[in-house]
Amino acid sequence: MKQKITILGSTGSIGKNTLDVVARHPDRYEVFALSAATQVDLMLEQCAQFKPRFAVMASAPHAQLLAEKIKQNGLQTSVLQAQGALEIIASHEEVDAVMAAIVGAAGLSPCLAAARAGKRLLLANKEALVVGGNVFMRAVREGGATLLPIDSEHSAIFQCLPEDPACWAERVDSILLTASGGPFRTRAPETLAQITPEQACAHPNFSMGRKISVDSATMMNKALEVIEARWLFDLAPEQIKVVIHPQQIIHSMVQFKDASILAQLGTPDMRVPIACGLAWPERIESGASRLDFAALAALTFEEADVRRFPGLHLSWQALNAPEGTTAVLNAANEVAVDAFLTGKLRFDHIHAVNLATLDAVQPSKPDSLESLLALDATARVAAQRAAAALAL
Repeated sequence: MKQKITILGSTGSIGKNTLDVVARHPDRYEVFALSAATQVDLMLEQCAQFKPRFAVMASAPHAQLLAEKIKQNGLQTSVLQAQGALEIIASHEEVDAVMAAIVGAAGLSPCLAAARAGKRLLLANKEALVVGGNVFMRAVREGGATLLPIDSEHSAIFQCLPEDPACWAERVDSILLTASGGPFRTRAPETLAQITPEQACAHPNFSMGRKISVDSATMMNKALEVIEARWLFDLAPEQIKVVIHPQQIIHSMVQFKDASILAQLGTPDMRVPIACGLAWPERIESGASRLDFAALAALTFEEADVRRFPGLHLSWQALNAPEGTTAVLNAANEVAVDAFLTGKLRFDHIHAVNLATLDAVQPSKPDSLESLLALDATARVAAQRAAAALAL
């Protein structure tokens, strides 16, 4: 029987790669629903190819335009745009698996809906854990959901760990998340103020969305991944380490208490972790090219320079602070990155906004979606003030 899949964020990089893998296995997978923000024409193409039952657009004008084009092209997909539409397609009783690829805190609510409905949840939205933390993991446990990481680093860790989580505490010493170092790995820290959005979005290995690309350039993406790893693998913050590995061939590693290390390797292609999540514990063709060891010049590793990447170290500080601090950090970073991308903030001031917001907002322990969203909103207001104070 085919698995019916909902893809949240189907027009983004992860969504498109997921559809590529799905298209290679029409006997195994069927697209039930797709969602997007504003890319109407691309969504129309996806609906024509995969014929989902539902398509969700983020705004009423975009939904209306898509509905008109769906009708003109004789397609049967129903277009939704209303509060709760994402939650509907994420928790629908006919859905087997949900690819959560919406960037940012906006993906938290449908992720929670999928978890509570007991879905196979393929998590590419790290913010669901960075913001949701204990609330999200409780929903996974209580809903009986299967949570599978799709970030290449967390997928690598998942594949290297023993299958039984009950033995992780007694066997695992630490995990090592690898990072490319982004486009400014060797750039002099004193020149970071002049960086443009176009430069920051030019990732050396991956084609990604603009927000994620900026996070890679500041290494805030790795800070968020440290927080995500803490919740995914139930580790203490000090058990999570980061090493820069520019070639991105080793996607991450697990060090065990006997000092041995297991690593997951492969070409830097997001279809590999996507195929792993879709089929686990089976393995299916992903479409990625095979790794040619004879062609590898070298595998190198470096420490992260705190002057060049100060945001990375906020992850451990936030994890050791009161619960909810990671949600504040995420909100601040989303506001700061948006201000940078729209020309209102210098690149090197992203970190300053994050620091100022952490100082301004002292969270109480959030225990529900509502309290998390309220904390997120409070942090965004504080971050907007901080960004305005530093505005160009």
